[in-house]
Amino acid sequence: MATIDITEETFQETISGDGITLVDAWAEWCGPCKRFGPVFEKASEEHPDATFAKLDTEANEDLAAKLQINSIPTLMVFRDGILVFRESGALPPAALEDLISQVKALDMDEVRAQVESQQA
Repeated sequence: MATIDITEETFQETISGDGITLVDAWAEWCGPCKRFGPVFEKASEEHPDATFAKLDTEANEDLAAKLQINSIPTLMVFRDGILVFRESGALPPAALEDLISQVKALDMDEVRAQVESQQA
């Protein structure tokens, strides 16, 4: 599956579905973003069961601010609508593959219980 572009209008709908959604927050002028782009695109082709979304922080400044994206690239990973990973910096291919495997292996009942206990 190829990557999709997301905007403020489509962000919530994109991340809130079942399954895994990876969001790459980037900008055209960002060197590390340009290096990470092909890694992210290749992973999207290797994992058609996940959604790979790209957020242009320049075109979506308000959303980037709401998400507190202070440096780019920033990778956010959601599973079943819950943010389970967030990190700035370009991941190498092996690290991205490892991350995807870890997210797939998560016990989401346990994750939901942790989220509920933090919100209590």
